Amino acid sequence: EYQWKGPFYFIQGADPQFGLMKAWTHGDTNNGDDEWGEEIKLAEQAVQAVNKLDPKPKFFVLCGDLVHGMPGSRWKKNQEQDLKDVLKNTAQDIPLVFVSGNHDIGNTPTRETIDDYCKNWGDDYFSFWVGGVFFLVLNSQLYFDSSECPESRQAQDAWLDEQLAVAANQKCKHVIVFQHIPLFLSKPDEDHDYFNLDKSVRQEIMEKFHKAGVRAVFSGHYHRNAGGSYKGLEMVVSSAIGCQLGQDTHGLRVVVVTEEKVVHRYYSLTELGSHGIEKELLDLLAQQ
Repeated sequence: EYQWKGPFYFIQGADPQFGLMKAWTHGDTNNGDDEWGEEIKLAEQAVQAVNKLDPKPKFFVLCGDLVHGMPGSRWKKNQEQDLKDVLKNTAQDIPLVFVSGNHDIGNTPTRETIDDYCKNWGDDYFSFWVGGVFFLVLNSQLYFDSSECPESRQAQDAWLDEQLAVAANQKCKHVIVFQHIPLFLSKPDEDHDYFNLDKSVRQEIMEKFHKAGVRAVFSGHYHRNAGGSYKGLEMVVSSAIGCQLGQDTHGLRVVVVTEEKVVHRYYSLTELGSHGIEKELLDLLAQQ
């Protein structure tokens, strides 16, 4: 779909992270993830809310930390199977897009953990077109710590440069990026910590995105809503479907793409499920 066909929207979710709620409550985030009934209910609620939407979203993207279990941990396979069982109920005409998070491939990923993820969920980085808009999915863990697989980082970097060149040649309406770890949480020059990327890497990526005309980067990882902007590039951090670490509700983000702009709003699962999308956003979709 290289051609602009008019406004559309998609749904962004993040961090269903089966197992974190119990682990967090018990203060044992390494081994306390042996129950995830609560997350199953929330993920089911998310799928039901998305299925009810009319008109239908173009796709539903999950921005990483699909489950809590780290590679090789005891419950990971069961958590993944349970998540797949829930996601199978997503309406057939709503494609699912998966983004790898640190819990999916490890804080320090290896070739093996990435391969395992790819077998389960699809490529760890790729691009796709929807209605004249170019979407890029990145493996942000390679920017966080690629010490165990430097060649994977180099391969993604080379690929990304090619893709951004393609975007420039194709004169796409917008370029939108999905990754798990935010570039930054509120300010482009904030200090580096667990929830954002290292300053030097961040600066390089932000500049690259800015030059290529990337409109927005959507991520999760923080389990709270946050965001800011850098030279017209918007950084959107969405809270979790699963465990909340701040004051936000379990929710999903509705993102409307018009010819001029990208407009988004975070909804609680309850609100989206019972009321759907508000009139203001639906009106944007109706404009031709």
